[in-house]
Amino acid sequence: MRKLVAGNWKMNGLTASLDELVALKSILSRAVPACDVLVCPPATLIAPAAQRVQGAFALGGQDCHAQAKGAHTGDVSAEMLKDAGASHVIVGHSERRQYHGETSAQVALKAQAAWRAGLTAVICIGESLEQRKVGDANTVCQSQLKESVPEGAAASNTVIAYEPVWAIGTGVTPTSADIAGMHGHLRACLAARLGEAARGILLLYGGSVNPGNAADILSLPDVDGALVGGASLKSDDFSRIIAAMKPQAGPG
Repeated sequence: MRKLVAGNWKMNGLTASLDELVALKSILSRAVPACDVLVCPPATLIAPAAQRVQGAFALGGQDCHAQAKGAHTGDVSAEMLKDAGASHVIVGHSERRQYHGETSAQVALKAQAAWRAGLTAVICIGESLEQRKVGDANTVCQSQLKESVPEGAAASNTVIAYEPVWAIGTGVTPTSADIAGMHGHLRACLAARLGEAARGILLLYGGSVNPGNAADILSLPDVDGALVGGASLKSDDFSRIIAAMKPQAGPG
């Protein structure tokens, strides 16, 4: 499996922002990346982004409803994202868990919805600062992994993103030892639970990834890529993070 650098635009971006994706397409055409590239803009921009990008890199949604259709005002189904041109969808991001009260059980249903629609589910997990301070980080993330990742997960349909809540958008990044330790723990948890099916499931790191720290983070054991927030909004910054990926393919 090729490694992956993904961008999450969150609730940012208007039609004019599509110019950044066109610029990214141009940059990547001049220097073919050593990894796969994914951008998850707001749902309103996926269809026009697909027209502009034309397959130069993948597009994804930032959330989906567990149901394919129905009386769910304001929600977007995985099938709608697929129809708009998405190949992936982020589920279980800490901002959804924190501000929308999403449980790991709900995240698992959304992951299954993604699979149903033919999308790859990017399942997010991560501990709070308080949980890390009291030594519960491994236990919390192991529990979230168990409850958020449905049976049937495999490299073909699932990506796991570890995002320590306290590092998202704060400019604070865990130490290399912290990141490598958690990714090693998650790799072992996946193998224990899924066996052979766990082989090749990518483990991304997310949390204040930027052009200055990307090379160090992406070189760590069991780090198979990054889920990038604010730094993915500008093509120059995001392309520098993509370029920091070393040319070796496959899980760490």
